[in-house]
Amino acid sequence: MTDSTALYDIPGPRGRRRHRIYGIVSTLAILALLGWILYLLFDTGQFTAEKWTPFEYKGIQELLLQGLGNTLKAFAYAAVLSLLLGGLLATGRLSEHKPVRWLSTLLVEFFRAMPVLVMIFFIFVALKVQPLPALVAGLTLYNGSVLAEVFRTGVNSVDRGQREAAYALGMRKTQVMSYVLVPQAVRAMLPAIISQLVVALKDTSLGYLITYEEFLHAGKLIASNLDYDLPFIPVVMVISPIYIGMCMLLSWFANWVAKRQRRNPKTEAVDVAPAEPGTLLPGAPTAPDRP
Repeated sequence: MTDSTALYDIPGPRGRRRHRIYGIVSTLAILALLGWILYLLFDTGQFTAEKWTPFEYKGIQELLLQGLGNTLKAFAYAAVLSLLLGGLLATGRLSEHKPVRWLSTLLVEFFRAMPVLVMIFFIFVALKVQPLPALVAGLTLYNGSVLAEVFRTGVNSVDRGQREAAYALGMRKTQVMSYVLVPQAVRAMLPAIISQLVVALKDTSLGYLITYEEFLHAGKLIASNLDYDLPFIPVVMVISPIYIGMCMLLSWFANWVAKRQRRNPKTEAVDVAPAEPGTLLPGAPTAPDRP
């Protein structure tokens, strides 16, 4: 018989052998796919010096750096405003006043259901807003509404007894949220928050559709001015690792914050001294001395 846990049965010798075979087959399939992609790249001459020499020009490097800076600027604005909007909408959804709660719910559901590209185009074309504010506004409305649900779910995930104990101590709702619920919910919300910020970072690439000169727009401009076949492939091979690196940096930052929280003295367990005989209440009978 195999051992078991509360969640699943621990596989026995046959199960472990089967899982090992599955892992080997999956690894070989991935390696075969990567080999096939590399073969196609070499077969079409994507690694020749002719296709990579243009990236040594100072003008192309400055164009890429400028596009990267514009991408980071749009992301910084969108990230901060999305967090603020998400917190505001989450507060409204947790409100005890029905009109505020209904209005916040309507806004959250509407902006979550609306495609982000449609919102960006509407703000840019119909409202005649400049490319950067239009991009930031569209990203803020969408990601802020998603983060509002993340915040609300995180606060509601805290044990109900924590809320009741805080109210029993005479704390107001603002104090309960600020000092009891939100600090405990942050640890549970952090992975979802970072995941949504990664989505916001990747969605900044939609700015090239409204002529915002971000990173992808710079790559497209470079590729359109190269005079050899399939110019987009080398450009994508330059841009993609940078996007992946920025997303991995965000994930690393989230893990670092989580570790800092675990080491924070305010969140660590506190040793409680063992109970000792204390002073009895007035009028209470005195306990007899034990031999």
